[in-house]
Parts: sequence; structure tokens; C-alpha cells
Amino acid sequence: MNNPTKTNLAPSTNWLPALNLPRAWLIAVALAAGLLAPSSSRADRDVQLTGVPNYDWQVGCFGTASGNLMGYWDRHGFPDFYTGSTGDGLAPLDSTSIYSGIRSLWASQAGFDGRPTDKPGHVDDYYVDYESANSDPYLGNRTEHLPDCIGDFIGLSQNKWTNMNNECDGNIDGYSFVFWDTNGNQRVNFIPPPQGTNAVRDIPSGLRAWTRYRGGDAEVFSQLVDFNPNCPPGQGFTFANLKAEIDAGYPVLVFLQPYTEFSRSIGLMPKANPQIHGMLVYGYLAYPGAFTNVYCRTSWGDSPQPYDWSATPWTGTLSVRGVIGYHPKPKVRSVCLNGPNVTVTWDGPASQLYDVVMGTTTALHYYQLERSLTLNPADFQPVGSPTIDLTITLPECCVDAAYFRVQLLPP
Repeated sequence: MNNPTKTNLAPSTNWLPALNLPRAWLIAVALAAGLLAPSSSRADRDVQLTGVPNYDWQVGCFGTASGNLMGYWDRHGFPDFYTGSTGDGLAPLDSTSIYSGIRSLWASQAGFDGRPTDKPGHVDDYYVDYESANSDPYLGNRTEHLPDCIGDFIGLSQNKWTNMNNECDGNIDGYSFVFWDTNGNQRVNFIPPPQGTNAVRDIPSGLRAWTRYRGGDAEVFSQLVDFNPNCPPGQGFTFANLKAEIDAGYPVLVFLQPYTEFSRSIGLMPKANPQIHGMLVYGYLAYPGAFTNVYCRTSWGDSPQPYDWSATPWTGTLSVRGVIGYHPKPKVRSVCLNGPNVTVTWDGPASQLYDVVMGTTTALHYYQLERSLTLNPADFQPVGSPTIDLTITLPECCVDAAYFRVQLLPP
């Protein structure tokens, strides 16, 4: 639920009580209660991506969830994703106290986090109050600001559009939308059709557009989950797909919504957004032949708890409708010549996966630098060794001109 009161947002307790107790104790309780077979007392896989921010709800759940996602990547290979004044320009791990300014990453505002007081932003132009269906505040008062934060690009709180995918009009304050393929297919880099001359924004396309605004690029996808009753049998995003994303170093956004609600009446808006909530999955916990659980940042800044992946609902009336995947692409930042040596630096995914069972942390992304002495025709060849670093120095590199590119190696 996107309601900032928190009252109904409790994790699934199908197998673990929502208590801050040691895992070994919890497993012992589960065994004693007959919830786990003795042969399953050791997790077959219990892994978490490290260094994932845990921001508290501000101005919308998917703004906050997307902030957690982009804050993660700011800390893991893309330092230009957040460049505000909070944390000296490094996205912090939480949004409490001195770090509250990180909210500008997804909800810019005049006079906030170093923004000039006479420069309206997202909150000034779009947000009145949670679930307000009123017109956006900039209308009739000033020119709408140019998009400059995640919320702007994903359509958060922007009451601009009608008949979104034949479901609802959008968006009320604190809400955003996804154009799902209702056949259960994966949509990659989908751009919603415009409404007249008005471009339509949704979460996946907005995340990609925001990345380009920050000087990078990304591949995004959306897909209904396979256990969604509205997804055709044999289709949809599976737990195996989720594990593959985490194992490859990519957190996944999950979109919660009642399976029978696609719009609702709010104020003078008869087909406003349905109830939704957004979370960020950053790990999973699986027992052989038994439970499949995921670790989530709930968008409330609270303590992480495992959620039963295929439970319906996860909380209240909200179940996982689908997922949004995000893969940022590597990009060369600089090529510097120092005598005969050349140093190449790039942005790129730099995730690490912690294995709770083994107690080990593994780097997941390796790169190969390639060089070509001409672009007509191009003849890129590997130089140097594969590396987990985002920079490499080549001694005695180049007599004449050279061109470089970096390749992210398959996992």
C-alpha cells in the first residue's frame, strides 16, 4: 500500500516471525513448528546484494523505491547518478537526519538539497497531498519545470493522462503507472504511446529516460509475475528469473497491486490509480523444495524482512503484479595519456553479492577493455586482463591514434 501511515505494511509471516532475532534461532523455531523438514534446515541459497540504500517514504512509494535503486547504482559504479549536496554527492545508505536531502534524487523542490529557492521542482509543480486528485499546482501559476529528478521522468504525481492502458487515468499524488504486457511477455525498452502531443510517462520508460538525462544509458523491462492470476498460464516472470537477476547483480523493483482493482474513484476522478506499492528486491532466501523468499527494501526505511515471493497477498490486499528490471550500461568516462601510458576509466555495474550461508562476498561484474587503431574499419581487440575495477592503465600503449571501448563480460 502506498499510504504513508505504514499501518498495514507488514511482511509475510508464512515461515518467519517478523522479529529481529538471529537466523539460526528462527530456523530452529521453524523446525520445531514443523514448518521446515530437517533436511531443509540449511538454506540452499541465501544471498543479498551489498550496500543497498534503505530510504524512508517521501512523496510516493515508487519515487522512494526508484531512489533506493538509483542510490544503489550511485554507490556501485555510476557516481554521477546523484550529485547533490547530501553526503558530499555520494548517495547515502539511509535518508534520516542529515541525509534527508537525498529525497531530491526522486523529488526535487525549491530551496531543498542545494536547489535555489526561486527554482520550482517536482514537489512544487505536482504534489499537493498524498492521493490528492487535484490539478497539478503549476497549472495556471507558472511554467512547468523541465524534468530533473526520477519522479519527473516516471510520471510520479502528474495528473496529466487518461485511459492508461485501458485501466485508469493518471496520476494522483504519490502514484505512478506501468504499461504491462497483459499476455505475460517481457517488454524491453517499451515507450508508451503519446496522447496527442503529450508524451506519456511510466516507470520503466522513465527510469531509462532519467538515466539518459544523467549521461548514461540502460536497458529496462517490465513483466507480470507468473503467479499473477491475470497472467496466462506458462507465462510471466518466475522465481528462477528473479534469482538470475540477483545473481547477475541487478536489484529488481516489484509492483504491488490488488489483482481485481485497476482503478478507483477519488474525488472528481472516477478512474484514478488503484492502490499500489513499490519495493526493491535485493536478495533471496531459498530452501530446497520448500520456501522461496526475497529480501526487500520496503520504501519505508524500516528493518528488512524476508517476503514469501509467491504469497498472495504480500500485505493487506496487495500482491505482486509484476516486476521492473533495470540494467545500466557501461560507459567510458575518460582516456588519459601519461607519457607512454594510457589510463582508461569507465562507469559500469560494480555489484557484490554476500552469501549468508558461506559467509563470502563475491564481485559480480568483470570488464574487458578493447582497443582499435582505426575506426575505418574498426578492429577492436582485447587489451589488458579482465578486471572488476572500473579503470585500467596500459603501459607502452599506443604509438599513434587509438580508440577504446569497454565490454561487460557475461556472468
